[in-house]
Amino acid sequence: MQTALTRLVGVRHPIVQTGMGWVAGPRLVSATANAGALGILASATMTVDQLRTAVREVKSRTSEPFGVNLRADAGDAGDRVRIIIDEGVKVASFALAPSKELIAELKEAGVVVVPSIGARRHAEKVAAWGADAVIVQGGEGGGHTGDVATTVLLPQVVDAVDIPVVAAGGFHDGRGLVAALAYGAAGIAMGTRFLLTSDSTVPDAVKARYLAATVKDVTVTTAVDGLPHRMLRTELVTSLENAGRTRTLTRAVRHAAAFRKLSGLSWRQMVREGLAMKHGKDLAWSQVLLAANTPMLLKASMVEGRTDLGVMASGQVAGVIEDLPSCKELVDRVLAEADAVLMRLQAQSRPAAPAQAQGTLPTPG
Repeated sequence: MQTALTRLVGVRHPIVQTGMGWVAGPRLVSATANAGALGILASATMTVDQLRTAVREVKSRTSEPFGVNLRADAGDAGDRVRIIIDEGVKVASFALAPSKELIAELKEAGVVVVPSIGARRHAEKVAAWGADAVIVQGGEGGGHTGDVATTVLLPQVVDAVDIPVVAAGGFHDGRGLVAALAYGAAGIAMGTRFLLTSDSTVPDAVKARYLAATVKDVTVTTAVDGLPHRMLRTELVTSLENAGRTRTLTRAVRHAAAFRKLSGLSWRQMVREGLAMKHGKDLAWSQVLLAANTPMLLKASMVEGRTDLGVMASGQVAGVIEDLPSCKELVDRVLAEADAVLMRLQAQSRPAAPAQAQGTLPTPG
């Protein structure tokens, strides 16, 4: 199934595995790439040296194209971009909009630039700056999310820009792929669905918690960092929502310091980002600091297996996922389902054959 996305990045199938912190490591990314989809390595939770090692490990496991997701505002963003260029990574993905200059630097080196966006105006901005494609996530998606459904946001963005648009938020099967293509997308991006594969390194106890969840067990809360964050509802989420200000602030400062070392952000940059978050919003400083706290809470679950101490970002699709296929099995299944849907639609669109007359036709008189 060839689309503008597959032609742009050189993969066989129009499916993207998103760059989930602590989840999208070399094993998952290379398994996705070998399955013919685009795997994206999450670098925001890695040091620069860890990123270079991870990129080289992916390259040792696959010869297929893959991408790296990074923070454009990281203090060492230039070093991370240099690794992408030097190591010949095909795609640079961004959770926050990269600057016009950063896009130009990457494109000059032949790297495909694909920011993730959550609003039409953001897509228009990065497209004007030269982005090659965008991933647009609707409110069904996991992690930080908006309140506009994919089915409303996606066609807005498709109509607004003339670059390939990848749909994210609520996708897990071939029916969703066909629906996204019908809206004008060039492919789909999935996070939770790839997290729940046998190639994912997420601990079994955490995967079991996801598989046991119903759609109603996936909630949106502002208790983690003051911004809408979609995740599994757990005892921890409830305790965060009920926690006192002093306890919350103490934990936030401690975890913010730990994340600063991983992300490359300086305290000044973190404060500046916090001020930007506070602008126009009624956020306490404890909530602002919890923005840096979030990756450490994710690590507790996604790496350490502590479902009692960590948060579990999740798309709503967790409530309908019931198994742990390999990445190859998942991609093959999605493509087979999409083919079946397309064949059924084509059959339904054909004119019905005229019904045969019953009995003996009358002889003309």
